[in-house]
Amino acid sequence: EGGGEQRQTGESAGGKDDSFLGKLGGTLARRKKAKEVSELQEEGMNAINLPLSPTPFELHPEDIMLEENEVRTMVDPNSKNDQKLQELMKVLIDWINDVLVGERIIVKDLAEDLYDGQVLQKLFEKLEGEKLNVAEVTQSEIAQKQKLQTVLERINDALKVSTRSIKWNVDSVHAKSIVAILHLLVALSQHFRAPIRLPDHVSIQVVVVQVRNLFAVVFLINEVFLYSERDAFDTLLDHAPDKLNVVKKTLITFVNKHLNKLNLEVAELDTQFADGVYLVLLMGLLEGYFVPLYNFFLTPENFDQKVHNVSFSFELMQDGDLERPKPRPEDIVNCDLKSTLRVLYNLFTRYRHVD
Repeated sequence: EGGGEQRQTGESAGGKDDSFLGKLGGTLARRKKAKEVSELQEEGMNAINLPLSPTPFELHPEDIMLEENEVRTMVDPNSKNDQKLQELMKVLIDWINDVLVGERIIVKDLAEDLYDGQVLQKLFEKLEGEKLNVAEVTQSEIAQKQKLQTVLERINDALKVSTRSIKWNVDSVHAKSIVAILHLLVALSQHFRAPIRLPDHVSIQVVVVQVRNLFAVVFLINEVFLYSERDAFDTLLDHAPDKLNVVKKTLITFVNKHLNKLNLEVAELDTQFADGVYLVLLMGLLEGYFVPLYNFFLTPENFDQKVHNVSFSFELMQDGDLERPKPRPEDIVNCDLKSTLRVLYNLFTRYRHVD
């Protein structure tokens, strides 16, 4: 989802340096040998001064006061004022306040108001219609994290996203990471079909700092939250639902023409492709090869196995010179009809003349 550059530096002799990194070196001198301090100072100086992006950013001494292998992420201040990012945050804040209008809760700042789990708890309870067994008010950091752990575990269960796709955790949310919180809220709004329009092509630049062998290594990553475009299926579902059955019938006829060769038949597009098995088998039939059974789960038993199957079918599509489908594998597994229609329609367009 993102890309970044890495800059490392060499060594130089130490001298008095009144810059903030020079002062940083003075602070570290009490703990490190003089040579190590000099190397760290030069490394940090070059990492910051070299052009990581067209718009420079500034790190403060405390940003790189880390233990060995410790990682710290922070939003590049230059991207905080991005218009689309601001629009995304405003839409999400308005949505949360609409959902919680009866709770006398008003959210003004996503990071400051959601980090302790209280608002997330109320939001999820309203959306899911379920009462969570957690303390209503928590003051200590330990209690807040315990509550947040329970809330996030329940949210993750409801969202049914694979472990590798989760971009938030207790530590990142409690640390008020706007990146993690935005990923979480976008996922919630999409899962619960929030009556809002999220802006397209939203991203933010994230600075990642890690200390390796006493050197401060800096990465710049472009974190993407939403990258979507409305297409024919959006228009079809929004404005011409009467034509939806015609499209579904056409696609059902197409897939059954091939699946019937294996004595298989589809009646419901959104549910029967959700485990990915038919997608894998269909790709083998369309391309004329046998898919080894050890490459996928013929009878998937859990969500992650279904995601694996759908992801594998997407790889087969790419092997057939098709573009990787826009929907996420999780969308197919979660029986999102629009996502399933998109994938099948792409296959229909490519293979409709295959016998």
